[in-house]
Amino acid sequence: MDGINLNRLAVFVALVRAGSFTAAAAQLGLTKAMVSQHLARLEQELGVTLLVRSTRCMALTEAGAAFHADCARILGEAEAAIERVGENRETPRGTLRLAAPVNYGAAVVAPALAGFLRLHPQVQAELVLDDGISDLIGGRFDLAIRGGPLRDSGLRAVRLAGFRQLLVAAPAYLAARGTPRRPQELAAHDAVVLSVLSSPLRWNFTARDGTQQRVRLTPRAQADSAAAVHAMALAGAGLAVLPDFMVEADLQAGRLKPLLPAQRLPEGSFHAVYPGHAPSAKVRTFIDHLRAGIAPTPRRQSTML
Repeated sequence: MDGINLNRLAVFVALVRAGSFTAAAAQLGLTKAMVSQHLARLEQELGVTLLVRSTRCMALTEAGAAFHADCARILGEAEAAIERVGENRETPRGTLRLAAPVNYGAAVVAPALAGFLRLHPQVQAELVLDDGISDLIGGRFDLAIRGGPLRDSGLRAVRLAGFRQLLVAAPAYLAARGTPRRPQELAAHDAVVLSVLSSPLRWNFTARDGTQQRVRLTPRAQADSAAAVHAMALAGAGLAVLPDFMVEADLQAGRLKPLLPAQRLPEGSFHAVYPGHAPSAKVRTFIDHLRAGIAPTPRRQSTML
């Protein structure tokens, strides 16, 4: 195989199909001499005679007929493979494997995925919920939904939506420990923190006048899942920083209380990230579908992480 020029296979198949060197040359956009040269070199590389000819006709040898059948099959499979790749680029199909944080995945991604599957019957889905950072390449994921700052990598990112981070605590905890009124009072309180964050204990608070204050929380408990932090905060284990979409119902029902309303924490955002420069149709279409459901107004932007 090292000495075989595979391009000559296509010339050989075209020659047999055309029935003459002149017709094959016209179909391939080559000269008759070039077609003849390709055949001669292919026979030399293979060490067999593929085709015999006279001034009036040409005929395949036994070896040539068998080789032609194999070459035609190989080229047909190659054309079919190229066509399938093109279909994947244009039409959503196949299995969409994606990862997302537990709460955001259950509350936002899963319902959007269900709607996407109704619209695209040729797509199947595998949704993995994990608050850690999934390895897209090693885990064979098509894309992942990630919150917070993005790490530098070779992945592509599309911003989905922003969210506020809120400092909250259960009424039972506040009744027992008091309600903090200023950021510097937080050090005296117990906190339940999300350990997978890059700096789970240190937070920057910004007052309405723009003054910033950096505070270090005192961890009473840590968890690698936002759902667990949320559950412990509801149970009164301590104060916690959680995204607005996770605690909105609790705040309205009074199960959690917002703390330091005059202060703002840094806003977070969710991105869809995927490997490669040209996403498949299923990835591209799902990202558009997800964004349409949660952030219909911003213009789509794709950047390197």
